[in-house]
Amino acid sequence: MNAERSRVLVTGGASGIGKAVVDAFARDSGRVAVCDINVEAARTVAAAAGGIAIEMDVTDTGSVRAGVAQAVEGFGGVEILVNCAGWDRVMPFVETDEEFWDRVISVNYRGVVAVTHAVLPHMIDAGAGAIVSIASEAGRSGSSGEAVYSGTKAAIIAFTRSIAREVARYGIRANVVLPGLTDTPLLQSMIADGSEKLMDAIVKATPLRRLARPEEVAEAVVFLASERASFTTGETLSVGGGLVMA
Repeated sequence: MNAERSRVLVTGGASGIGKAVVDAFARDSGRVAVCDINVEAARTVAAAAGGIAIEMDVTDTGSVRAGVAQAVEGFGGVEILVNCAGWDRVMPFVETDEEFWDRVISVNYRGVVAVTHAVLPHMIDAGAGAIVSIASEAGRSGSSGEAVYSGTKAAIIAFTRSIAREVARYGIRANVVLPGLTDTPLLQSMIADGSEKLMDAIVKATPLRRLARPEEVAEAVVFLASERASFTTGETLSVGGGLVMA
């Protein structure tokens, strides 16, 4: 399977890392389904990338199934799935509530489970596929003010490793990319909400002393989805500037 000429579904594809992933595949002639709850923004991204826009709420199983069916109908299948949709707010754990927990878990973890569950039967039928999910360095090391978020990202790592074992027999690979702090609209909104000092401290603790660019994360995603990583599955690839070395 050639990632540069494949049928790709990207969740959270309307902005941030997801948009950079869409652009990276599109540059190399990939056909991309841009899935996002913000369908107007998804249409703009899809139009520029020559792809299709799909309205998808990853927290709603019905929306996920309908969106995946639309991508399969439009492309004749899905060969690469990139789980990018995510959400968070920085605050001490004791100040969070059940509504906050539910949203973070639903978007960041349950959404990955739901979309993967909807896409995998099509990959199994095809006898090939690649799944790349965006977790975070916080999923390995934890992050102050992001306890629930960190838990969901750790869950993505464990879930992906389990899926990688289950579906390897069908020629399907599953891997995870772990970005560090990345210059996205979500990060900028968190800084605007009062997290600037925390973010500055993390940057200062990062050996490369800067934020990641979404395009740098996207390149790691395309690599893991491509034949260049054909013998790589169940792995995590850090794009964190050296903040966590393992």
